[in-house]
Amino acid sequence: MKSIKNVKTLVGMTAGVALVGGAVAMSAATASAAAPSGPAKAPSAPSAVSQTRVLTADAAMKVADAAQKEAAKQHQRVAIAIVDRSGDLKLVVKGDGAGPQTVESAKRKAYTAVAWGQPTSKLAANAGGNGPSVRDIPNTLFLAGGVPVASGGAPIAGIGVGGAPQGSIDESIAQAGLNAIANQLG
Repeated sequence: MKSIKNVKTLVGMTAGVALVGGAVAMSAATASAAAPSGPAKAPSAPSAVSQTRVLTADAAMKVADAAQKEAAKQHQRVAIAIVDRSGDLKLVVKGDGAGPQTVESAKRKAYTAVAWGQPTSKLAANAGGNGPSVRDIPNTLFLAGGVPVASGGAPIAGIGVGGAPQGSIDESIAQAGLNAIANQLG
């Protein structure tokens, strides 16, 4: 008798679950039929998240390769540094025979270019004078040889070259690197 009672209880529970499941399915179907076509839009509110454009690792490699080829063409021993929008190092290549100061110089030029969104040759004029100036900001170097990488109207990276006897040569090498990806920046 006890086993028949257990079976009746089990059958009753199964029927109850089926009834609840059916009701839930029916509610979901009714809700989806009543919903407007297209995705629901949340009320607009200030966003706590932003998206930024970044230079890919592949693009940084293309820049460095093109810059190294330009340096070889000009018979220059240089270092090339690429930094991201935050000024953090993304890639550095020290060419054969480049001096010990070239890596630091290239990094600081790249940092300066991305920080101000301008070639470092254009910024050098603002770094003069006897009092405090932009030259006092850590990690900057206001010598020609740094160019910004821009996408969507804003700087996303900086390219710096150090080691040539003139900053204008460093900058022409950095510009050759930028030219290698210029049509891919959007």
